[in-house]
Amino acid sequence: MTTTRSNKSELGFFGAALAVLGLVWGCSGGGDPGAGAVGAGAGAGAGAGAGAGAGAGGGSAGAGAGPGGGGGSGSPGAGGGSGSAGAGAVAGSGSAGAGAGGGSGSAGAGGSGSAGGGGGGGAGQVSALLVPVQGALLGQYYGDGSMAESAARLGRTLAVHLVYYAWTDNWTTGTTKADLDAGRIPLVNWEPDGIDFAKIVNGSLDATIKARASGAKALGKPFFLDFAAEMNGDEAWSGNDAKLYVAAYRHIHDLFVAAGASNVVWAWCPNVTDTNGSNDTTLDYYPGDDYVDWTGVDGYNWGNGDWQSFKAVFADIYPILATKKKPVLIGEMASSETGGDKAQWISSMISTLKSDYPLIKGVVWFDIDKERDWRIRSSANTLEAFKVMASDPYFNP
Repeated sequence: MTTTRSNKSELGFFGAALAVLGLVWGCSGGGDPGAGAVGAGAGAGAGAGAGAGAGAGGGSAGAGAGPGGGGGSGSPGAGGGSGSAGAGAVAGSGSAGAGAGGGSGSAGAGGSGSAGGGGGGGAGQVSALLVPVQGALLGQYYGDGSMAESAARLGRTLAVHLVYYAWTDNWTTGTTKADLDAGRIPLVNWEPDGIDFAKIVNGSLDATIKARASGAKALGKPFFLDFAAEMNGDEAWSGNDAKLYVAAYRHIHDLFVAAGASNVVWAWCPNVTDTNGSNDTTLDYYPGDDYVDWTGVDGYNWGNGDWQSFKAVFADIYPILATKKKPVLIGEMASSETGGDKAQWISSMISTLKSDYPLIKGVVWFDIDKERDWRIRSSANTLEAFKVMASDPYFNP
């Protein structure tokens, strides 16, 4: 979906504390990952190679011992070097925490700038990579009133708060910090509108990147960063030059790792289709397993004469994302009110996630009247269906 920042306000300020939990999602062979808990870095992970102690790279080890999942070059224990999975963790770019997967030399349990395992509180029981132990996270973009107004309508504040930022915005303070303090999970959608990606790659824009990396590290708690979402679609941030996009994404990621911003959880969210309406080039934009913690997708039911069920919207891209065996984040989604039954569309979501899309561990609703009436309260029936869905234990992990 083509988006404009003028329609995406930054809302929500509350205060309380988020503590990172030491519960991680276990990955078993080639099958779908299941829930597995570890405390303070202990626990058995999938894959070969045993080693005592948790956390390789960055030189900061957590407490406890257990079979290491993978283990990189000379790196014992959970959270090995490039491309290896930590104990009980999904392989990713190594955002820190207990047993959080290792990538490009980043920290494992209790790594640099992040909390280790065993803590409590925050938005349910989630790993250091923000993967819920069970069910899925539910989030929202607040384009239809304030967070407080939405909470009053739904009877709860959703776990994930999506906010859009321009390239030069300092997203490491303000709303992001307020969300973390209140126990919510920020989803920072960083939009490089008007930015020449060649300048990202050649280092010309390093000052901005390093400033955000330093600010991100100072936040000290895990949050989602979704850089240049829908890069394979009409957003065309890099001019739909997949190689240039990948190089820019990796450059930004590497600078964050060098700055010790291991609390950043890297989400990669392409559009549900490429510019030609297929998924032929989607994975051309994939930065690599060492650079991505969550794969993702933005997708909508446009309704009118092109009504699609929730399952149908993501049917083609899900198998592609599933090959990466990482948690999947629907970074933006909604349904039109016209052309079908939107309330039923919402009511089908949880059963579809359970039966068909088990890797989808986070869903974020784009709550605004824009190209279509995407709002949660576009009708009384729709609002009621959303309230029932939002109160289900599946979306309250």
